[in-house]
Amino acid sequence: MPPRAPFPTAKSATLDLTGSREGFAEARDFTHRTLDDWELEHRLDVDDAVAVVTELAANAVLHALPHADTCDVRVRLTLRRTHLMCAVTDRSDDVPVYPHTADPLVEHGRGLRIVEALSQHWGWTKRAPVGKTVWAMLPTRGPA
Repeated sequence: MPPRAPFPTAKSATLDLTGSREGFAEARDFTHRTLDDWELEHRLDVDDAVAVVTELAANAVLHALPHADTCDVRVRLTLRRTHLMCAVTDRSDDVPVYPHTADPLVEHGRGLRIVEALSQHWGWTKRAPVGKTVWAMLPTRGPA
């Protein structure tokens, strides 16, 4: 029996955003470029990944900025064997709030519903000494 190939190492890319609203466009562009570089168009719905990253980055900037003079937000994409992990870290200790209403007339609060609808799993992790990371996993098809 031939030896098994070692588990492929994960690919990872990060982007640091300052707390401006232009960061949403930066996060979108970064995600498109990274996923194009990784040639994932046949293994993943790239538009879903871009939407998830944009929503996570928007939440981080909108909700973390009022709590600090500067709003450092880090976007990290990690490609694993069976999924893409999209993670956004900010310095706010505020827990992500999942909206309790599905009212279509509400202007804000649908971001986490979008993330939930497009991802396989999502959640958040507290960071020490301050901050949190909100993440979402999107399934990939085929070999890494």
